[in-house]
Amino acid sequence: MAIQLTGRGALSLLLFLTPAVMPTWYAGSGYHPDESYNEVYAEEVPQTRTLDYQVPRWCYTLNIQDGEATCYSPRGGNYHSSLGTRCELSCDRGFRLIGRRSVQCLPSRRWSGTAYCRQMRCHALPFITSGTYTCTNGVLLDSRCDYSCSSGYHLEGDRSRICMEDGRWSGGEPVCVDIDPPKIRCPHSREKMAEPEKLTARVYWDPPLVKDSADGTITRLILRGPEPGSHFPEGEHVIRYTAYDRAYNRASCKFIVKVQVRRCPTLKPPLHGYLTCTSVGDNYGATCEYHCDGGYERQGTPSRVCQSSRQWSGSPPICAPMKINVNVNSAAGLLDQFYEKRRLLIISAPDPSNRYYKMQISMLQQSTCGLDLRHVTIIELVGQPPQEVGRIREQQLSANIIEELRQFQHLTRSYFNMVLIDKQGIDRERYMEPVTPEEIFTFIDDYLLSNEELIQRREQRDMCD
Repeated sequence: MAIQLTGRGALSLLLFLTPAVMPTWYAGSGYHPDESYNEVYAEEVPQTRTLDYQVPRWCYTLNIQDGEATCYSPRGGNYHSSLGTRCELSCDRGFRLIGRRSVQCLPSRRWSGTAYCRQMRCHALPFITSGTYTCTNGVLLDSRCDYSCSSGYHLEGDRSRICMEDGRWSGGEPVCVDIDPPKIRCPHSREKMAEPEKLTARVYWDPPLVKDSADGTITRLILRGPEPGSHFPEGEHVIRYTAYDRAYNRASCKFIVKVQVRRCPTLKPPLHGYLTCTSVGDNYGATCEYHCDGGYERQGTPSRVCQSSRQWSGSPPICAPMKINVNVNSAAGLLDQFYEKRRLLIISAPDPSNRYYKMQISMLQQSTCGLDLRHVTIIELVGQPPQEVGRIREQQLSANIIEELRQFQHLTRSYFNMVLIDKQGIDRERYMEPVTPEEIFTFIDDYLLSNEELIQRREQRDMCD
């Protein structure tokens, strides 16, 4: 039925009244309006519908079967379906929410979504061979199914399973097996020595002897452990076999594989030096090489080997202070003595009274420990010919060596300058002003240390404190 209203100064208003109908929903959704109502469709031209937040029932009241709708309205706790109301939907235990978890009352007088509660179920359990089960409540939540076996069979596994909230059964599927197991005999236990420079030994054995006491048929033979011919590490290893017959009877046996590693006494690093070893450093065939710290030279055997007699070959070397020969014919002969052994910090100054020179030497004299840890030797070139002085510690350099060093490293006599040379004789950094020892140490630690030196630095971090 349609009614048209007109009047002076009034907008044309056309009302369509429809019979009492239920609001649109989806079958099985769980939404149930609590009563019928009339939907009114108003068409104003050109005015739009006025939204009224004070109407207590703008949308129909939510009722969700086997669940609950918790609503929050802008108008307060007594309003459950006014415009703008938001409802949180949830289901009772044993039911799962299908659809929107949160809906809102819209200006269209409808809720923003639909949902319903579906009863939770587990899948039907399969039957087991030679057995059965009984359940307290079918496949519904909390239903418990108890397994039992036919006469003469024994149940192995979970005796009961429960339908859980995630739709799965607890535990695992059991089996009914014959009580009489097969007969099985494993190989004898054995012991092996590890190979040179290895911590493992390859071990072989024959498969176990298995016989079924019923029909003689063995359906499966399972090995728990490494296969024959595998490499076994040092220690005792249990090898277990399990045999199954046609009726799922099983029997197990085990034996032990023991691997021994010949070991030599632990070597101590030399004073002012350290060791690098292959393998783990004390097993048969391992080789340990002796190294000396910067400023020291190895005297004696460079390396030793752990022998099958559990003793080390040779005798330990020592690390003696490095002897620098300044009585050489050229700067190259001098520098060769430091190759792969020491870093050089060559300082040049126009005269001993130079302010930068005195400042730099003063700082370095207080950091001799840090310089030694980083294998740094200082060479000083000070003054002008013929009074020019070149020295390494207390050893004086000849004028010829001084001149060649200046030419090789491009060091001028006109002003203070300094160069840092690595163990390969390469110019790595130059300084025109004094720098703190910490700056030099940071540069060396970040860019010049080898992997072995890094390890040594970590161990010696607090030696100079």
